[in-house]
Amino acid sequence: MMGKVPIFAVIPLLIFVALAGLFLGGMFVGEGETLPSTREGLPAPMIQPVPVASVPTFDAATLADGQVKVVNFWASWCAPCRVEHQFLMELAEEVPVYGVNRDNTADQALGFLAELGDPFTALVWDERNRQSIEWGVYALPETFVIDGDGTVILQLRGPINEPLLRTRIRPAIESALTE
Repeated sequence: MMGKVPIFAVIPLLIFVALAGLFLGGMFVGEGETLPSTREGLPAPMIQPVPVASVPTFDAATLADGQVKVVNFWASWCAPCRVEHQFLMELAEEVPVYGVNRDNTADQALGFLAELGDPFTALVWDERNRQSIEWGVYALPETFVIDGDGTVILQLRGPINEPLLRTRIRPAIESALTE
């Protein structure tokens, strides 16, 4: 015959269930919400062309060459960068995608691209994170849509996914193309 379970034995289970519910609910709140952009509507910051091995590089003039483009800050050690990579590959079929890499060595960056594919028209290395600071990058990955004049149309923090590609990035590209 079983006796009553003491209430203090059930409290940890109730706390766990409450926390799990909060975390689960948090996963479905705020889709697409981001920190306010520090760059939208302003000219894209300078890019110092620090090349990665023998990969083509780009500079500030490239960002204002009349073409709409995407600039993506990433690193091989960044798990969300790995998750979003398939969407960058898809996006690269539509517009030029330029990469700013934050790895410690070129071999790390090139190994990542050899494994998953290379969506980048050109790539620079963000030695000492100076370029990330200039662009207002908080954490990797971050993606910017740049119009043909070199103005930031969209700054997206976090990994690209299908809903963000459909509701934020492609509309920003279309808007920039019709200006």
